[in-house]
Amino acid sequence: MSSAAPSVAHSPANPRSRVIVATLIGTTVEFYDFYVYATAAVLVFPYLFFPTGNETTALLSSFAVFGAAMIARPLGAIFFGHLGDKHGRKTTLIGALLTMGIATFLIGLLPTYAMAGWLAPLLLVILRLAQGFAIGGEWSGAALVATENAPHGQRAWYGTFPQLGAPLGFIIANGLFLIIALLLPSDDPSRPSAEFLDWGWRIPFLFSIVMVGIGLWVRLNLVESTVFTNTRQAGKIRRLPLASVFKNHWRKLILGTFFMLATYVLFYLMTAFSLSYGRAPIDAVAPALTGLGYSYNSFVLMMIGGVVFFGIFTLLSGPWADRFGRRTTLIWVTLGIILFGLLWVPMLAAGFIGVMAWLILGFTLMGMTFGPMGALLPELFPTNVRYTGSGISYNASSILGAAVAPIIAVALWTLGDGSPFWVGIYLSAMASLTLIALILSKETKDVDIMH
Repeated sequence: MSSAAPSVAHSPANPRSRVIVATLIGTTVEFYDFYVYATAAVLVFPYLFFPTGNETTALLSSFAVFGAAMIARPLGAIFFGHLGDKHGRKTTLIGALLTMGIATFLIGLLPTYAMAGWLAPLLLVILRLAQGFAIGGEWSGAALVATENAPHGQRAWYGTFPQLGAPLGFIIANGLFLIIALLLPSDDPSRPSAEFLDWGWRIPFLFSIVMVGIGLWVRLNLVESTVFTNTRQAGKIRRLPLASVFKNHWRKLILGTFFMLATYVLFYLMTAFSLSYGRAPIDAVAPALTGLGYSYNSFVLMMIGGVVFFGIFTLLSGPWADRFGRRTTLIWVTLGIILFGLLWVPMLAAGFIGVMAWLILGFTLMGMTFGPMGALLPELFPTNVRYTGSGISYNASSILGAAVAPIIAVALWTLGDGSPFWVGIYLSAMASLTLIALILSKETKDVDIMH
């Protein structure tokens, strides 16, 4: 990795406003689709696709399918990365968006276990794998469009716009679920209504086709980045980007994977796990299932309030990373995540104010760690393997972090007899691995990404 001189000024192929809108809307659609599933994995699928008769087993089964998508993400990163590094970013991004949108729409049409038996969860797994495969190619392409078209000295700032799709997608997905839950109220705060389970849950999945149409229209107006066009004209395109990145940049792949580890674990604990823990009754018969006892509607509103801070600090983290460096910014944020994991029990035991502070602090740290990644991972790799390299690092970490985080969290929750203590310790331990990777790395702020 060469960091001799700042990249020379160049003329972006796309107007700045078009870059921002295309990367923001595209990732918002992708993350909307992903969060619709994450919410249903807690709220709906344990009842409709995994009716085991045991609440913990059903939830673990649902989370296992949720995690299956993370296994598919590196495969998607390899497939779409190969296309993106050989044929360009624009066409590849359109393919990833269509794959995700079609899979999400079809989930809304699936029969339940009561209708089709074992075929229902099998089809759910297949479509979930398709979701993971698609998002494996989405993120890195969007990050590359943003950073390769960024003005000098503003790469991290531009790199936050595809990252902003995560909080926006979360708010839209959960806001839609919340509206439907309010229109189809339940007498049992720990369980959706019969109407919601019968047909209401399908609406957010079917609505994704509208979101995809918007994202597709925006992305069709993009043109290829100048950086990639110059690389292709110079004859530097690799025949097998995957082989090249493993042969010449394997150390950066490993570091990039661990850079993302704390981010993934924090994110899925604050979303998928927290929704389970927040809704679990305080006085459950089995102590392992005790939680905060909030209704779904109340806790989702609280989560959305926290996610607002996620969005704000995602944007703020970009200018900070441009000014102070990606490595320095992330080292301090990761130290904050380690401390946050140690404070779970006292914060969650402090009533509504403590829970709300826990959500705000967790999502604030999420924004601060997620934002700089939009620039940091692409800066690790040269243009001709950048899509593949950044995509593999980002998505391989999803196996170590996101795929297992909700399952490990439920197991530790059970082990602690309803206490989140060990879940917080797990977060701190994973963040410590990220901290070690950051300490072993070099700053990338002044790396020339034009080659």
